[in-house]
Amino acid sequence: MSGWSLHELLAGLHDKVEQSLNQARKSFAHSGTKGDASEAVWVDLLNTYLPKRYQVDTAHVVDSHGSFSQQIDVVIYDRQYTPLIFEMHGIKIIPAESVYAIFEAKQTINAMYVGYARDKAASVRKLDRTSLAVPWLGGKAEAKKPHHILSGILTFESDWSPPMGKTMTDLLDSAPDESLLDIGCVAAHGWFGRGVDGQTAVTPGGKPATALLMELIARLQEIGTVPMIDVRAYARWLIE
Repeated sequence: MSGWSLHELLAGLHDKVEQSLNQARKSFAHSGTKGDASEAVWVDLLNTYLPKRYQVDTAHVVDSHGSFSQQIDVVIYDRQYTPLIFEMHGIKIIPAESVYAIFEAKQTINAMYVGYARDKAASVRKLDRTSLAVPWLGGKAEAKKPHHILSGILTFESDWSPPMGKTMTDLLDSAPDESLLDIGCVAAHGWFGRGVDGQTAVTPGGKPATALLMELIARLQEIGTVPMIDVRAYARWLIE
């Protein structure tokens, strides 16, 4: 169609995110308020552009044994097949089986915030996830093995110089498996992703927020659906 440009549409999406993050940094003096605003920018982006089978919120994650994760800034979870999404005083509680991906959202990336992101990733990945055989017309399919939960960090700026150089990648690649970060965005500078070789690759410049969104969708597609939750494992808490 004359006058339309896919390049401009994709570029405009990133520009909107970068502008919103920059505005949050400049508009709010209190660090907590800046953090809340940054989280809201990313949550809004993902809720708007991810397929509707996914939902995105700030939340805690719980398993059927009653263990809870730390508070997670950005949780991508299933809303099509998963019951038991709780809300208490505005705080979401999400069963571990429904979680696809988690992110720490900050104004900047540095060693301390990478550490926070790692700790939160580990606090979710260590939770137990039930999985039941799935009934279908031909009988029952085998229970799905719980997938790898994606994790990452989303920021506007970087405290390092260069902003996404060897200092960052060496740090990201030094974590134990349960706390490794798979993907992330520094909106003013670029995005990164862990490759099949286990090493972090950086894509500098361009339109990082849009690139991150598209790569995230591709990785979510690779996961497929979440395992079938055993609601009876949670129901036992009603009689204990």
